[in-house]
Amino acid sequence: MSAYVIPIVAMLDVSPLLIPVVAIVMSLLIPIVAIISDAKKKRSIYELHHRERLAAIDKGLEIPPLPPELFDGGQRAKGPGNYLLRGLIWSAIGIGILIAFQEMDDEVTKLGVIPLLVGIAYLIYYFVEGRKLATEAKKAETTPLART
Repeated sequence: MSAYVIPIVAMLDVSPLLIPVVAIVMSLLIPIVAIISDAKKKRSIYELHHRERLAAIDKGLEIPPLPPELFDGGQRAKGPGNYLLRGLIWSAIGIGILIAFQEMDDEVTKLGVIPLLVGIAYLIYYFVEGRKLATEAKKAETTPLART
């Protein structure tokens, strides 16, 4: 019976070390998995596009252009709507920190002001840029098309 007691006691001594080891391994493993999956995705897109190009050449059709996802990393276009999303997220994080740390020290609570102000800056930029795009769209609608 004493043979079973020793391994259990030994496991209790190792368990505090298990948390940092798992944290370090996972923090290194998650980015590696993300990079590998992104590379596989790009490779499959490239292979499919290559097959499409070969089929078009065989049929004598026009060769389709390469998809922009191969060059820009699959990122979305940066438009004013993207700044609205960023502004709302940063503002919500700042408000969340202010509420969560309300009972704590004033120094800790002030940390919530930083993301809140970043979010407000994004929202201001969104509204300024949105008005600029709206005026440009109105000018394009009112300008008569030139005939050739």
